[in-house]
Amino acid sequence: NGTHNLHAFNKSQFLRRDRALFHHGRPGHLLNQNEIVLAYEQIQLERHGPVELVTLYRPERMNAWTWQMAAELLRAFGEADADDSVRAVVVTGHGNAFCAGADLGGGGETFSGRSSAVGTVDHRHAARTAVQARQTKTPIIAAINGAAVGAGLTQTMAWDLRVAADDAKLGFVFNRRGIMPDADLLWTIPRMIGYGAAMDVLLTGRIFSGAEGKELGLINRSVPKADVLDTAMAMARDIAENTAPVSVAITKRLMYDFLNRDWPEADQLQRDLFAWTGQQPDAKEGVLAFLERRAPEWKMSKNSDA
Repeated sequence: NGTHNLHAFNKSQFLRRDRALFHHGRPGHLLNQNEIVLAYEQIQLERHGPVELVTLYRPERMNAWTWQMAAELLRAFGEADADDSVRAVVVTGHGNAFCAGADLGGGGETFSGRSSAVGTVDHRHAARTAVQARQTKTPIIAAINGAAVGAGLTQTMAWDLRVAADDAKLGFVFNRRGIMPDADLLWTIPRMIGYGAAMDVLLTGRIFSGAEGKELGLINRSVPKADVLDTAMAMARDIAENTAPVSVAITKRLMYDFLNRDWPEADQLQRDLFAWTGQQPDAKEGVLAFLERRAPEWKMSKNSDA
């Protein structure tokens, strides 16, 4: 009867998104729990129940960033998002580093647009047309287990939550490489941590620790290196087990959408959507599960209902 289909709600157009078709590389897929899938070249996928673990995997280059890696990540995010059984994604780095920034194998031509060190034109096109991380309905958590500089740190700013090692070396080092900050950092970081703090880390390009990143507000949790992945996985499992998929999807999309809306419009939309969610099966289930002191059994789908 359409009573719990969000697409029928006339103010929810922003929640819809096109499903990007991805044609680069070999087909990726998820298999059984804890089974490593090597269908990609620069990342690895593992499935842990409702959590997908993605590992940046270029061990010979400290997991240095390339356009191919970016394209593979976005493709993996899109596939996870299309799977209702995946409730959260965690991304970490292989070995001691998270991602040592852009691959500088092109030397002085690395950022010229002519070097193939960070990937080909095909990879750049794929990364731009694939499902964007902020548009997915599934929370993405960075488990920053070691160094993350330049593009290595920048990519995590488009994800939803960040856990970092206390002593991880972090930095937006672009100005120290002769180029301005990349992606949407100049828009995102001031909104995340304030104008003054953003000027500090972006203008200077200095290296700071995971612990300082937490103090600045760039990192959600700073923990000992040995605890980074366990902490991120625990956060992901908590989301998967205790939060409703549709309300999470709406919360994520509204948080980003409201960065570009005036307060009266945002307030009205939030009120309307709150009323809508309150009438859905998962609102009833959430309350009953709490009162009956049991785990919730969510009825709705992040794909067909959100």
